[in-house]
Amino acid sequence: MTSWVLLRGLMRETRHWGGFPALLRAQLPAAQVVSLDLPGNGRLYRSRSPCSIGQMVECCRGELSARGMAPPYHLLGLSMGGMVAVAWDSMYPQELRGCVLINSSLRGVDPFYRRLRPGAYPALLTLVGGNPQQQERAILRLTSRGGDEQAAILDAWLAYRRECPVSRRNALRQLLAAARYRAPARRPAAPVLVLASARDALVDPRCSAHLATRWETAFAIHPDAGHDLPLDDPAWVARQVCAWLAAAS
Repeated sequence: MTSWVLLRGLMRETRHWGGFPALLRAQLPAAQVVSLDLPGNGRLYRSRSPCSIGQMVECCRGELSARGMAPPYHLLGLSMGGMVAVAWDSMYPQELRGCVLINSSLRGVDPFYRRLRPGAYPALLTLVGGNPQQQERAILRLTSRGGDEQAAILDAWLAYRRECPVSRRNALRQLLAAARYRAPARRPAAPVLVLASARDALVDPRCSAHLATRWETAFAIHPDAGHDLPLDDPAWVARQVCAWLAAAS
């Protein structure tokens, strides 16, 4: 059975995937789909977040081993989760069958002002001084293009935060790890699909386009979605994954 491992980004947890894992399972009935929390997030919120992406890889490998899930794996990573996927391939290429990178960026490929768009800076200040509701609302506005169910999503995210609060120290450690991680010298050994959102308010979509060009990988861009592409259009992501797999078979 093929295993798909889903990896979220900064300060997010497995529940932030919403209905996407179930949708992916429906599209890939022969696959085992699991999502992991990075240390400091979700059910691991009491753990200390690593200050390096490589250490996050080791934590994920340990979690999969504890669950009895042996490689090889397909990885699907959003934002910082995409960095973990790239580092995993660099460290343990024999363990991976493929990687899907969504709205990720890497130091050494694009400058900091594309990796974190200047227009997002005012909203990010809310994450330092705002109350939980202001902070989660700011994250939602930055990462999603909106929709009829935004109020319900915000309520759910606030509930996740109450149950599994990410400490400020862990948030800063995750941010440091993401800022320091540099693109590996070689292209990934595993096949790669790069997905981006044209209306990403957090990360310039050119970061994804440049990764795809640099590594000569498959690439697709959504015309309307925000940074959290699996939230804004999960069906589109699942279709792109399935088409990519079909083209490779």
